[in-house]
Amino acid sequence: MDTTPERALLDQILLHHQVEQFYNAEAEMLDSRQFDAWLDILTEDVRYWMPLTINKEHGTWDEEHTREGLDLNWFDEGKFELEQRVRQIETGLHWAEEPVSRTSHMFSNLQVTDNGETLSTRCRFLIYRNRTETETDFFVGKRNDTLRRDDTSFKIAAREIFLDQNVLLAKNLTLFF
Repeated sequence: MDTTPERALLDQILLHHQVEQFYNAEAEMLDSRQFDAWLDILTEDVRYWMPLTINKEHGTWDEEHTREGLDLNWFDEGKFELEQRVRQIETGLHWAEEPVSRTSHMFSNLQVTDNGETLSTRCRFLIYRNRTETETDFFVGKRNDTLRRDDTSFKIAAREIFLDQNVLLAKNLTLFF
């Protein structure tokens, strides 16, 4: 087995590319409303968490998000709850998604850390959403994921979503990040 620094760098570049392709495929699933396919790339014990963002004074920036398990959050869901959200959208009777939203998911600044059995990733995201003639929303923030290796790709075991907005002007949060 080649253990040269060049080989390690090539392995890191390959891993980064594979994760990037995984996220490109995920964005395509969400933007083309293939929600069942998206659910399939989540582990059964997935944790999907998005705290609220709070404006804080200088020197207390590490407290700008509500605390996990202690404070109110936008999302703190598992696979069951995510499946129920998808099923509700699929009924066609979901008032907040009729007509259904059009979205574009974009990500950048991808960082990948290989922890052996799992990968830790960090990225920035921008999600554009449009509904009806006048509803347009932008969601901007940071995302931390834990990925588990699958037979041919990865599965999302945990997702932490940190919005840069502290006041959401969107009428609902029915989209997936």
